[in-house]
Amino acid sequence: MSRPFRGTFTVMVTPFDEAGEVDLGALAAFTEWQIAEGIHGLIPLGSTGEFLSMTAEEREAVADTVIRTAAGRVPVLIGAGAEWTRDAIEESRRAERLGADGVMIIPPFYSTPTEDELFVHYERIAGSMSLPIMVYNNPATANVDLTPPVLARLSEIDSVTYVKESTLEVTRVRDIIELCGDRMTVFGGILGFESFVEGAEGWVAVGSNVMPREFAELFTLTSDRQDYAAARALYKRILPVIRMVGGHQYVTATKAALRLMGRDLGDPRAPRLPATDAEIAAIERILSDLALLAEPA
Repeated sequence: MSRPFRGTFTVMVTPFDEAGEVDLGALAAFTEWQIAEGIHGLIPLGSTGEFLSMTAEEREAVADTVIRTAAGRVPVLIGAGAEWTRDAIEESRRAERLGADGVMIIPPFYSTPTEDELFVHYERIAGSMSLPIMVYNNPATANVDLTPPVLARLSEIDSVTYVKESTLEVTRVRDIIELCGDRMTVFGGILGFESFVEGAEGWVAVGSNVMPREFAELFTLTSDRQDYAAARALYKRILPVIRMVGGHQYVTATKAALRLMGRDLGDPRAPRLPATDAEIAAIERILSDLALLAEPA
């Protein structure tokens, strides 16, 4: 798929069965539902997909299942972040071999690399395969901040053409576009609507696991139709879900919500814990207000 990436992309949860094993059948069904609901793209094996709590064999099976199920209908980017550059190269090459459209790569998240080390890291990955790279800036989890000047330098690498900007500083979208020009396409992370207004061409969203149609429509209303009144109204409607999955329990809350919606994708893997009764009750209230609860059996 050679067309530019654009729109709302779901950073997907990974389904696990009752025994805690990856449930590929549930993953294929979830992929189909996302596409049927109108999502613009899919990203398995991001943080929301618990990639750090999976074996290499499991990651390959997840990537292969989503790519095969999507079958070119929407772009699929594979999360390929790793602490060791060699591992990130291997993950990226595997994604390319499986037929992915791109990779999303968070910086090394423990070694706190310098700017020079970051540049070499991404340069070596880019030189190892031909897929476009979406760098992922989330300093709250990666302990590295890809500031607009750093991104401008990284954009000099031919394959580094996208960024998921996941700070709460919406002016970063403006500054990245100003410094990088057409070398770097910006996707919002936490801030979707605000990023669109500032010129972002997409959104890598967690909440679209729960409301793919509405999260995709927010992009269409804002960026394509420029119907800001309708976009703001929709944004207000989905904001409780954005907040629900915006904290440290983004995986736990998303899986609890999907279970309440009749899409049981299992519990998160340890050290994450399932949602407590109080958390489930709070999530249930949000879903009830949005008329998203599953009908009683």
